[in-house]
Amino acid sequence: MNRALNFNAGPAALPVEVLKEAEQNLLNFSNTGMGIMELSHRSKEYQAVHDQAIALLRKLMAIPDDYEVLFIQGGASLQFSMVPMNLLGRGQAAHYVLSGSWSDKALKEADKIGETVIAASSKDQKYRFIPAYSQDDIPDNAAYLHITSNNTIYGTQWKTFPSNKKTPLVADMSSDILSRSLEVEQFDLIYAGAQKNLGPSGVTVVIIRKELLERSSENLPTMLNYNTFANDNSLYNTPPTLAIYLLSLVLKWADKQGGLQQIENTNEKKAKTLYDIIDESEGFYIGHAHKDSRSRMNVTFNLHSADLSKEFLQQAKEAGFVGLGGHRSIGGCRASIYNAVPEQHVEKLAAFMKAFKNKN
Repeated sequence: MNRALNFNAGPAALPVEVLKEAEQNLLNFSNTGMGIMELSHRSKEYQAVHDQAIALLRKLMAIPDDYEVLFIQGGASLQFSMVPMNLLGRGQAAHYVLSGSWSDKALKEADKIGETVIAASSKDQKYRFIPAYSQDDIPDNAAYLHITSNNTIYGTQWKTFPSNKKTPLVADMSSDILSRSLEVEQFDLIYAGAQKNLGPSGVTVVIIRKELLERSSENLPTMLNYNTFANDNSLYNTPPTLAIYLLSLVLKWADKQGGLQQIENTNEKKAKTLYDIIDESEGFYIGHAHKDSRSRMNVTFNLHSADLSKEFLQQAKEAGFVGLGGHRSIGGCRASIYNAVPEQHVEKLAAFMKAFKNKN
């Protein structure tokens, strides 16, 4: 079977090795006579999967013991509400750095919960860069500072992060978690929908400093309180068992690749391959993001005209490439090159881009 040249922004490519192992267990997992999605979430067989996923994530990201690892449903979009519901107290303000559409949506949800402040923004420049921001300027009543570490639509990414010495730092890492080395201690809460680098859609990972759990009010709805998940190992109700199983397989695969440093090196190489084509095209391909803010996960670009972009995407589709159209809100072109996208697929795309330029 020929695998598609999959550059979808999410749900995104999964490692072939993971899909093959999952396929083998769809009918009979661990000699139970049942598929993994048929097992009780209270069974010892599923418990082993659940615990392995948490352990592998802790290992790969070097998550300290004073952090909880939670598995929640609802995607990152639900976290736009859960974060302020749990962390934003009376007399406080939540500060948001706007670097793309998702951070803007997170702000709008927080506005419904309490007071918010736009700490910095690049919106008026069409989100072409990560706005400069110093957390030293944040006031004492700030509940937290929220950032989106990578912006799938506009193709920008934080290279360094604000210091959180005074104010808790919250990061939506849905599209670049597990793609590079970082110090979890820099953050107080990290959340990420799984469907980019972690696995399939259906499960959201939340990594939260334990002391922050004290902020959550008992008056919150049960399923919107982080303590519900922390107190029951994310097993208060039926979790998305199949998604968590696939998450555990992706984490096992990432560990076999050599961990985050090796994955980061590969991702840097893949991104350079495409950005070199853009930079050396003499303006034929026009990158959206400023060079110092470019994402290693989502390479966004345009061509000279809408008609030429349309022709590029049509010929790319005919050549077997999938998912190269830009987000519906801005158009253009986008290649999402998450962890599971093979280097060979990126090289094929680079060759196609070069050939298309030469013909046009």
